[in-house]
Amino acid sequence: METPPERPQRKFSWALAFVAAAIIAAALIAFIFLRLESWPMRAGRESAAELERVAGKVRDAFVEIAQLQPRVTINNRVYLEQTTQVAELAVISRQLQVEHEFAHTWAGSTKRVKLHGTFAVKAGFDLRENVKADVGDDGVTVELPHARLLGVEQQQVEVREYENGYWNKISAADLESELATLPGLAREKAQASGLAKEAEEALQKQLEQRIGGGRPLRLLFNGDAPHAAPKP
Repeated sequence: METPPERPQRKFSWALAFVAAAIIAAALIAFIFLRLESWPMRAGRESAAELERVAGKVRDAFVEIAQLQPRVTINNRVYLEQTTQVAELAVISRQLQVEHEFAHTWAGSTKRVKLHGTFAVKAGFDLRENVKADVGDDGVTVELPHARLLGVEQQQVEVREYENGYWNKISAADLESELATLPGLAREKAQASGLAKEAEEALQKQLEQRIGGGRPLRLLFNGDAPHAAPKP
């Protein structure tokens, strides 16, 4: 039986291995170089996409809260123009109680009326004025008018006291005049209670909840200093 011929052993080529390693190293260096060279462009595209995403959330927040698309800019470049379906946005609604007393004495005879009124008072924003939002690398800035009282609606009036004098009688004109003072008293009480400021703070919280806490949110009211400082 014949023995098969032995196969010749292949010799390891250090030269070939060196060339292969050099090619791999050169390819790796070229890949790293290209990635580093294109990094600013890629980072810029990613940053722009993130700013557009935040701008979309700002728009959606206003549409949900106020049925308003504000004028949105990204780093002061126009992204969306303002559109609105409503004229006003009521943020805070409260019931207020007011009392008013009228007394008049003539020739020793006194007439007296005491009234108690319940009013629904609303505070919010006039959306017919410009509402603008700028989305930048350092946060979101929203410019809008100061909040104000939007309505004072009478709900109930009670006559707590109604006393005629012997010859000094309460006339219809007296009662009508005193009833007409109640809405003004309710408005003054609402303004003194800081209802408009509460509306501004409430809007800030609603926007922060919808936009998210990833970027600081600043509200600017008619050119004032920021209502809320950026979060650290």
